[in-house]
Amino acid sequence: MSPIFLPPLSLYIHIPWCQRKCPYCDFNSHTSQQPIDEMAYVDALMADLQQELSLAQGRPLQSIFIGGGTPSLFSGEAMGRILQGVSDRLPLVVDGEITMEANPGTVEADHFAAYRKAGVNRLSIGVQSFDDKQLQSLERIHSAQEAIDAVSTARQAGFDNINLDLMFGLPGQTLEQAKCDLQQAIELQPEHISYYQLTIEPNTRFYLQPPIQPDDELLWSMQQQGQRILAAAGYQQYEVSAYAREGKRCRHNLNYWLFGDYLGIGAGAHGKTTVIAEPFQVSRRSKYASPTSYLEAKDCCLKQTLLGKEDLSLEFMMFVMRLVDGFSEDLFSARTGVNLKSIENELKTLKNRGLIEYKQAIIRPTALGRQFLNELIEVFVR
Repeated sequence: MSPIFLPPLSLYIHIPWCQRKCPYCDFNSHTSQQPIDEMAYVDALMADLQQELSLAQGRPLQSIFIGGGTPSLFSGEAMGRILQGVSDRLPLVVDGEITMEANPGTVEADHFAAYRKAGVNRLSIGVQSFDDKQLQSLERIHSAQEAIDAVSTARQAGFDNINLDLMFGLPGQTLEQAKCDLQQAIELQPEHISYYQLTIEPNTRFYLQPPIQPDDELLWSMQQQGQRILAAAGYQQYEVSAYAREGKRCRHNLNYWLFGDYLGIGAGAHGKTTVIAEPFQVSRRSKYASPTSYLEAKDCCLKQTLLGKEDLSLEFMMFVMRLVDGFSEDLFSARTGVNLKSIENELKTLKNRGLIEYKQAIIRPTALGRQFLNELIEVFVR
C-alpha cells in the first residue's frame, strides 16, 4: 500500500437563511419573520470554528466555500468579519479559493464590492433559468434581467471568477428552451457553469405536488445537447454537472469529489476529517440544523460518526466516480486506508459491464458509467 498522508483541508461555512424557500430545495434553509442578527451568527460561527481547530492538524485551508441558504443576504461587513475571523484562526494558502453563493434577487452593487474587498474571490450565482415563466414556476425571487445584471455587477466589483448555476428538465421545458437558457449563460462569459437536472427530492413541496417534467428521452437529449454546446464554447466537463474554462475548475468542490477533508461550520453544516495515526480513522460531524438550536448550543456538534472500511470504500466511490478523470489506485489507498484489492471483484464487474475504464493504474467512469452513476455506485453497497 502507498504511504498515507493527510488529505488537503477546506472549510465550508453555512448561512441558513433565505427570503423564500424554493419548492425544489432540500437544503437546510430557513425563512425568518424577524430581522437576522448577523453579528450574533458570526460570533456563533467563530465559536464553532474554535471547537474544530484541533481537526485541522496543522494544515492550512486550500479553499473556503460560503453556501446556504442565501449568503448574499448578509452584509459586506458581516462577511468581512467572518473571513477575518477565519484567517485569525487558520491560515489560507496564498492562492486560496474563497467562494460565496449569491442569489440575483439579493444583489446590490455595494454589497458585491464589499464582498470582494472582504476577500471573496469567486462568486457562484444561482440563476437556474433565464426564462421568466420558468423562474416563476420555480418561485425564484429574481427575473432573467436581474440575473444578467447580477453578472455585470459582479464584474464591475472586480470578480474575475464566476460560476452560474443553471438547471434543465424544468416543468414543461422544451429542448429549444433548454438550448436558449444555456446560450444566454454562455453569452455572459462565466468562467464556470454548473448545469444539472432538476430532481424532485423528498421533503420538498415539489415532492408533495410534483410538476410535469420532460420525459426521460427528452431529459437525455437536453443533457447531450448541453454537453455539446458547452464543449463548443470552450467549457470542459470535469464532473457530472460541472463545466469550466481552462484553469477554472472549482477547487473546493474538487476536494469533496477527491475525498479530501473539510471542516463545516454553521447551522446544519457537515464536515469530514481524517486521522492517520493507528488506527486510521475518518469521521463525519454534523451541526444543529435549526438556526435557533445552533445559536443556543454551547457545543455546536450534534453528531459524530466514524466510518468503517466498507463505508469508506462506498463513500469514496460515491464522490470520485462523478469525476470525468477518475482517480488513481494510490489515491484510493491514501484517502481510505483500505487496500484496493478489497474491491477488486467490484471493479472487475464494472469493467465487464462497460461502466469503468481501468488503465495504467487510473480508474475512471466511462460515458455510460456517468449516465448510470447510481447503478455503478450500487455495486459497492454490501
